[in-house]
Amino acid sequence: MNAQQQPTGSAYFITRETESAERHTLSVLVDNEPGVLARVIGLFSGRGYNIDSLTVSETEHDAHLSRITIVTRGTPQVLYQIHSQLERIVPVHRVVDLTVVAKDLGHEKPLERELAMVKVRGAGDDRVEALRLADAFRAQVIDANKDHFIFEITGRVSKIEQFIAIMQPLGLVEVCRTGVAAMNRGPEAM
Repeated sequence: MNAQQQPTGSAYFITRETESAERHTLSVLVDNEPGVLARVIGLFSGRGYNIDSLTVSETEHDAHLSRITIVTRGTPQVLYQIHSQLERIVPVHRVVDLTVVAKDLGHEKPLERELAMVKVRGAGDDRVEALRLADAFRAQVIDANKDHFIFEITGRVSKIEQFIAIMQPLGLVEVCRTGVAAMNRGPEAM
């Protein structure tokens, strides 16, 4: 081992400078009970890992199971640690790195969608342009009055970000996003 791979005073190795952070989407099946989400999130915050997106909802009502979808970034070593440590949490039934599974199936990444509500203030030409662009992005008007619109848009994260950037100069007021919901292609379950 060279000096960059030697453990330091902490329990974690220093990563090589040549390793770059990758974006991965993890799907975690857990018991739907109080405190489970806090334990999962505590694993991230306690080790200094960042979460780019987090969604959670009960998905199997009869079995009382919830699915947590986490988008995070890290080197392969950090992502392996996250996966391993999540599997050790008692109410966790299964952890699937959807990004790895998608690549194994020959896809670039898992299917990911997000919902956003975007409030835009505007009058005159800016108002007309906001409506025209919303139509081009297939965003729906869910609330409107004479001085603002609230659009609902669903799609890939990149589409949502592009829509928000385009609305910025037209009077963007506020954005509310759900976070990523993700699933892999194919007939098998998570």
